[in-house]
Amino acid sequence: MNGISLQKKTFLIMGVANQRSIAWAVARAYAAAGARLIFTYQDERFKSKVERLVEAEMPGSPLLPCNVSSDAEIERLVKEVEAYGVLHGLVHSIAYARKEELAGMYVHTSREGFRLAHDISAYSLTAVTRHLYPLMKEGGSIITLTFQGSQRAIPNYNVMGVAKASLEASVRYLARDLGPFGIRVNAISAGPVRTISAKGVAGFDRMLHHAREITPLQRPVEASEVAGAALFLASDLASAVTGTILYVDCGYHIMGA
Repeated sequence: MNGISLQKKTFLIMGVANQRSIAWAVARAYAAAGARLIFTYQDERFKSKVERLVEAEMPGSPLLPCNVSSDAEIERLVKEVEAYGVLHGLVHSIAYARKEELAGMYVHTSREGFRLAHDISAYSLTAVTRHLYPLMKEGGSIITLTFQGSQRAIPNYNVMGVAKASLEASVRYLARDLGPFGIRVNAISAGPVRTISAKGVAGFDRMLHHAREITPLQRPVEASEVAGAALFLASDLASAVTGTILYVDCGYHIMGA
């Protein structure tokens, strides 16, 4: 893709749920650029779906379990990833909130719902990075996915928007910490993309239609376009880019309504 090469580099891809996942679009872009990929899956419910995708397009790529809410599972993952040598990057595309927290008024967010959304959607980046960065002995790129709901109050996005704000702050602090190791940490703020996670947000179809109406490019972003930005951030072309929130949303974030 666009002449960018990731030959002889290994990346861990976290967050593929099905063929519509942004993480899967990123994986395809990385594979086309020559990268070696390692995939994780959350639990047995997702294993077969991810396994079918990987076997069809990237046979031989390792597939490892990891529930990011468990430090023990993260530690086990790191030991398994270590067997594949130096790691050059991580794609963290993981978010979760209870469906009932993604409708109506944010003020009704429960304590447990708040804790769960932040644990999975924000803290997991820090937890995984803490264990993985020692494997990135040649420097590298860590990328996570966020959304404009971190900056603006978007109907029904609620606690996920607050968790994404925490995630973006984590990107900045991790970038500061890991810069001396040659590791860059960035986030891509994608516009509305129809994924399995997006379906959990009440009124998502209206959000998608609204994006189509108001964006300067007058269309929603495609997952493949987000993947192109992720490819850039993983490459040497972005060697001086860290701690950044890169908007890939057809201009959605600049509009006032």
